[in-house]
Amino acid sequence: MTQNAHGQRIGRPVDWRPVAPPQRVALEGRGVRLEPIGPEHVDDLVSAVCGEDDDPIWTYLFWERPRDRDGMAAIVEHGASDPGQVMYAIVPVETGRAAGFCSLMRIDPEMGSVEVGGIAFGKQLQRSRAATEAMALLMRHVFDDLGYRRYEWKCDSLNGASRRAAIRLGFIWEGRFRNALVYKGRNRDTDWFSITDLEWPRVRQALDDWLDDRNFDAMGRQRVRLAARPDQPDQPGTEQ
Repeated sequence: MTQNAHGQRIGRPVDWRPVAPPQRVALEGRGVRLEPIGPEHVDDLVSAVCGEDDDPIWTYLFWERPRDRDGMAAIVEHGASDPGQVMYAIVPVETGRAAGFCSLMRIDPEMGSVEVGGIAFGKQLQRSRAATEAMALLMRHVFDDLGYRRYEWKCDSLNGASRRAAIRLGFIWEGRFRNALVYKGRNRDTDWFSITDLEWPRVRQALDDWLDDRNFDAMGRQRVRLAARPDQPDQPGTEQ
């Protein structure tokens, strides 16, 4: 326990200097590539996430599902030009075509904190090895390349799939901010998750082990499930 001269408990000493903000650079994996989003991705994304049967992808995003190419182009233009975020197209190597998108946002280089959000996985990415690798690439970039201390994940408390994904990837649930936002004419209670730099080595090893080729059979099925996190604190139910 660390105490000051007055006997008060204080935080552990940290040798900290501000870090650089993420830049618009491509991140290369074995099965997926993250490319800074741009006009060249619009047509692929229209096909991947904007079909009539893709409405569930957009339920918990701040945008409504684009009904035409112009609508998707507007989202891409915003993501490409917004100085407060770095938006990526998620491109599986096997097709070379964008199948989803995600962003680094709420970037705070002074404190070393950044959030991953605005995640949309088309059908090709859903429950796929490439989707997990895309998230692992971002984590490695934030912690190993840039030296951040905190990596955040936030979601609507009713978005069970997002909550499960965060825990599977190694995030620790921190709590629920009630009445945090209004979007699409409805209330959002927001669940907060994070990974810290002290937890990152454990999470990185679990991700590396899961993504290893030896963990997949000839049909591409996982042999051992990803377990990148310790026991989680109890979370309240989502019924409201």
